[in-house]
Amino acid sequence: MAIGRVISNSVSSLFRSSSLRRFYSSSIPYHLQQVGFIGLGNMGSRMASNLIKAGYKVTVYDLNHSAMKFFSDKGILTKDSPSEVAEASDIVITMLPSSTHVLDVYNGPNGLLHNGNILRPWLFIDSSTIDPQTSRKLSEAVSACALEDKKDYWETPVMLDAPVSGGVLAADAGTLTFMVGGLEEAYQAAKPLLLSMGKNTIYCGGAGNGSGSILHLALLSGNKFCDSYNPVPGVMEGVPSSRNYDGGFASKLMAKDLNLATTSAKEVGVRVPLASEAEQIFMGLCDEGHETKDFSCVFRHFYRGKDEL
Repeated sequence: MAIGRVISNSVSSLFRSSSLRRFYSSSIPYHLQQVGFIGLGNMGSRMASNLIKAGYKVTVYDLNHSAMKFFSDKGILTKDSPSEVAEASDIVITMLPSSTHVLDVYNGPNGLLHNGNILRPWLFIDSSTIDPQTSRKLSEAVSACALEDKKDYWETPVMLDAPVSGGVLAADAGTLTFMVGGLEEAYQAAKPLLLSMGKNTIYCGGAGNGSGSILHLALLSGNKFCDSYNPVPGVMEGVPSSRNYDGGFASKLMAKDLNLATTSAKEVGVRVPLASEAEQIFMGLCDEGHETKDFSCVFRHFYRGKDEL
């Protein structure tokens, strides 16, 4: 499958740099060492690989069996469901396409909360870009549970919403920026873990504020697009436009994120006409059959297939 080749080609260099062996650093606190990672797509596979490179003991799960096989072939522990990941982990990170997927992983059959009110993980981190309301509901559900074993002064499990800015290139390079919402003490405890996958963390306040902040950022971003992610083929190396717009941030995900942003704006009475227009453009792009191509292919949407300005 194409997705398997993309993951294999881009992630294998990270395993080579760690001599194809699993290890962990004695500098990693014991309550951070066992990490479960759910969602091994273009972003998640790279984030999980950077955790492994940094020395964390990682257990992974994804519906895509070829993605899991790549990790299992390298000696990384895989599980058959989110609940099995939770049983083997002190921390669980999710990186999924939408709110629906996140809710299913947490609340669905064999989900992270499937075992009821007694959980092993003391911390859940959702790095998916979803609506703040869903983040807050899940945070409440997690906090209503109890811990199987107490971790330091954590008596109940906690959740952070920690969506990222930076895209696939930054996920690969480990230079993501995390916008984090939730209990500040949990954010401080998880900061070393986040910095193994990124270079910046920004604490945004209570539960749901990380999700809200990343949507706000989506409404404001775009000015540096051509400098760092040029959409014209042949201008920059190593970006999706140089490989027929494959292997980047899918147009369907951009349409989803814009929909979340415009919906959130409407809920607080803010008009965002340019964002609404952008949402319609990307929805049209998906309707034309380009939903899996990198969002920078919107360039061709306006220039009718031409590869020059």
